[in-house]
Amino acid sequence: MNKIQLSKSSYCSCVQCEKILWLKRFKPEFSKSESSEATFEKGRQVGELAKGLFGHYTDIAYNKDLSVQLEQTKELLQIKPNIITEASFSWDNNFCSVDILKNDLDGVEIYEVKSSTQIRDIYIDDASFQHYVLSNLGLNVKKVCIVYINNEYVRGRKLDLNGLFKIEDITDLSLQKQSEIKDNIDFIRDFMKSHDREREPVKDIGKFCFEPYSCSFWDYCTKDLPSPNVFDISSMAISKKFEKYCDGKISFKDLEKENLNIKYLEQIDFELNDREPKINKNAIRDILDSLKYPLYFIDYESCQYAVPEYENTKPYQQIPFQYSLHIIKKPDAPLEHKEFLADVWDVNIIRTFAENMIKDMPDDGSVIVYNKTFEATRNKEIGQMFPDLKAEMERFNENMVDLMIPFRNRDYYTREMKGSYSIKYVLPALYPDDPELDYSELSLIHKGDEASNAFLSLKDKTPQEQEKIRNGLLEYCKLDTYAMVKIWEKFKEVTDV
Repeated sequence: MNKIQLSKSSYCSCVQCEKILWLKRFKPEFSKSESSEATFEKGRQVGELAKGLFGHYTDIAYNKDLSVQLEQTKELLQIKPNIITEASFSWDNNFCSVDILKNDLDGVEIYEVKSSTQIRDIYIDDASFQHYVLSNLGLNVKKVCIVYINNEYVRGRKLDLNGLFKIEDITDLSLQKQSEIKDNIDFIRDFMKSHDREREPVKDIGKFCFEPYSCSFWDYCTKDLPSPNVFDISSMAISKKFEKYCDGKISFKDLEKENLNIKYLEQIDFELNDREPKINKNAIRDILDSLKYPLYFIDYESCQYAVPEYENTKPYQQIPFQYSLHIIKKPDAPLEHKEFLADVWDVNIIRTFAENMIKDMPDDGSVIVYNKTFEATRNKEIGQMFPDLKAEMERFNENMVDLMIPFRNRDYYTREMKGSYSIKYVLPALYPDDPELDYSELSLIHKGDEASNAFLSLKDKTPQEQEKIRNGLLEYCKLDTYAMVKIWEKFKEVTDV
């Protein structure tokens, strides 16, 4: 086998788990990545903006033939001082591209750009790998820095790059890691040399499967575990799951006598013994008795911009862009539906959202949601941004009723909920095999992150594609509030109200 070429991303993967590199090479079809196109786009957008941090720069475009990038970098290094973005280097089959390289008369400075709001250990590994490659090529690396998002930055009319980004000098940490990087590279190469396609490495799972990133090969590496197992226990901390796993308590049968949280034991008991639904009628009646007509069943969708798009917003602030609203004005009144979906080009998107909501919910009735924290927090933020709307936002919050509470408290629980109180588990448990309530039957968008990513993508789409996406968003959000109406109906059914 030829000496394996390591990029900075493959090196960082191996810092997490060396088997990842083997799996990517020989079992790529088993990768189930949760990283979306929108996540990559956020990183790309942040990276492009950061290139302008130090003024004029020369960018090296990606080329399938890496030698082209290497040659262009070599030429630009001769022109000092200058700023080179995506400068590319290779030493002993270790390859890296530096996001921003300050090329001074007496050496270079490395700036690794991240779309995160904090520095993680893996980012230091990433930048230190670049330091290792450049140093071995004979370059004097004067400084190594991480560039990341300042989550306290509030956008004004214009974007201020110096306000948006923080820069942290990690040179000392990088220097301390240089011998470790050499040892890691030697280990990775020996590991890959001794494990070809026919000799799969044996490596047990561990907390590293989720730190710093969730591994896309988790399903493959756990395919031989009993089903269900400790990792299927809803809301249990991953550290606790691995504690039980390492003790050999893996299957639900192994766990049924363990000293665990009562909710975990209940999930195990219902699964093993196929218990009948548990329904605390008094607790559910309390929810029903608290309702006041008109009933407003509402659900918000929101998105997050790493680089704030709108004045007076912060990086990664939740921007509400859509709601669906089902209304029952009085007992036995027909079900009405209203909805709002923002224009992606609206610079006043949050205010427009709020004003439409105020218009659609004029009366002092119950505002019914599923997971009160989310909608209530958005309303509070809107009131802070727009003091003239604060009273109406507070009215909504004071009238808010959370249909999730009976499921979260286990006052209503069935085996099919699998320990979860997410509406995506609760709804099919209450209405099994009902295609009208099946999110998988929706045409385009099936869950919240897909809705957020779809809205974020709109500006880059054709009018025809935009129309299709907007229809998918309306369809998805409408089901969320119709699902709440059906849950309310089920509450009335099981309590004979």
